[in-house]
Amino acid sequence: MLAALLAAGNDWCHGYELAKQANIKSGTLYPLLIRLESQGYLEAVWQEAAETGRPPRHAYRLTATGRQLARDGLGETGAVSIKSGGGAIA
Repeated sequence: MLAALLAAGNDWCHGYELAKQANIKSGTLYPLLIRLESQGYLEAVWQEAAETGRPPRHAYRLTATGRQLARDGLGETGAVSIKSGGGAIA
């Protein structure tokens, strides 16, 4: 997921796209996105739908700190672990 966000640069990504690219379920993805945002690694905004009648969607992108964290972690192993309290984000 962080690799997909890193590849997007400053472009906003939607959760559905990230879930497909990272091959993870939404029940795993969204708690990770929330935690990354709360730790300052990710920005999130609501975007109006392009099609009439569709609900607005959250869009995400890495902050400068998040990009550095992703580069550092992905450069070595291809996976990132972010320590937070008693848990980690992979």
